[in-house]
Amino acid sequence: MPGDSHHGNETPEPNIVIVGAGFAGLSCARALKNAAAKITVIDRHNYHLFQPLLYQVATASLSPADIAQPIRSILKDQANTRVLLGEVTAIDKQARQVTANGAKLPFDYLIVATGARHGYFGKDHWAEHAPGIKTVDDATRVRADILLAFERAEVEPDPARRKALLTFVVIGGGPTGVEMAGAIAELARNSITRDFRSITPRCASVILVEAGLRLLPTLPETLSKEAGRALERLGVEVRTGEAVTNVAAASVVTLKETIAAHTIIWAAGVRASAAGTWLDTPTDRAGRVVVNRDFSIPGYRRIFVTGDTAAYHLTETSFLPGVAPAAKQAGDWIGRMIAARICGHIGPEPFRYADLGNMATIGRREAVARLGRMEMKGVIGWLLWSLAHIYFLIGFRNRLSVAISWAWSYITYQRGVRLITGRPAAPSQKIEEAA
Repeated sequence: MPGDSHHGNETPEPNIVIVGAGFAGLSCARALKNAAAKITVIDRHNYHLFQPLLYQVATASLSPADIAQPIRSILKDQANTRVLLGEVTAIDKQARQVTANGAKLPFDYLIVATGARHGYFGKDHWAEHAPGIKTVDDATRVRADILLAFERAEVEPDPARRKALLTFVVIGGGPTGVEMAGAIAELARNSITRDFRSITPRCASVILVEAGLRLLPTLPETLSKEAGRALERLGVEVRTGEAVTNVAAASVVTLKETIAAHTIIWAAGVRASAAGTWLDTPTDRAGRVVVNRDFSIPGYRRIFVTGDTAAYHLTETSFLPGVAPAAKQAGDWIGRMIAARICGHIGPEPFRYADLGNMATIGRREAVARLGRMEMKGVIGWLLWSLAHIYFLIGFRNRLSVAISWAWSYITYQRGVRLITGRPAAPSQKIEEAA
């Protein structure tokens, strides 16, 4: 195969480079713990982030430290593994080199698990006014925007400007959008307004806009409808079948109307990282790298792409979903397969995805979940959602901290991380344009 001529006998202690320390990258590294190899994990952050709970950082329920763990701490007991803080800018398949921070790192095996970024369907300029939530910086910026909106509304005498300040629009009706809208509604109606004197729970307006005909399309329609009803009970205005045509500094334009809003949050789409460009290999329309059945790229059996970066066909019409359990399973399988190959053993059975179900939470006591043929909702669904997310967190301290924070919030309705930090959007222009 081109660029992969020495795939017979393995070299002593081959160099394995893992780009990305998300769920897939870390699972791969851990599966290689006992391999006779030199492993290098590269990430542009020094921490592993539990992205499914980022929206709770954005809505002042959790601290970033609750859902992040230093990569070096996670892998400290792996003597064959080193961690590098760096930004990958290029990959040379023929020379087998990764360029990071200007330095070239050789590899015998390469695993690319760089995740996904926000996708605006060709309208990238919308990102300035409708940020998504993929990083800690994203979450703290959104948190600052939300909290500043209440601070400014408290002293704003003009009714129109005040209404715009207290209008929050979430674009996208998938799990992130549903959870975000529910969390903002609870923050506005049950928590933060108690701290203000001129803002009442009824002042805030939370609008969830979804272009599709229903919320949570990956769940059964019964659960989709239940999620919509649960959001409406929280006071969220759910608008399905209403595509967004433009996003500006202080407004969202849909097919039906223009909504004046200070805070706009994007949860409608994602696009894969630049891995396809680095590797110069075929990608799908979302930028995901097309991979073989063993996650290798065409023509290179030592280069693997996984996680949200890969377009892995489960069937002719379905792909491996971009969720944490899928990424962990794929990363673990690749690691075990490489470890077996290094030893000259037969690798694991062909990869098979174990679907653990889908779920989404709506506020502090309701969720919808599908586990196989079982459908759960309400408090039972919420308890299942909570246990699952605590289980997937890395580190006992994080699990304990999140459990205590959720218990405190559940009992008292209080959000303990209402700090205005990060990089909020320019306030004055937004307020003027919202008028």
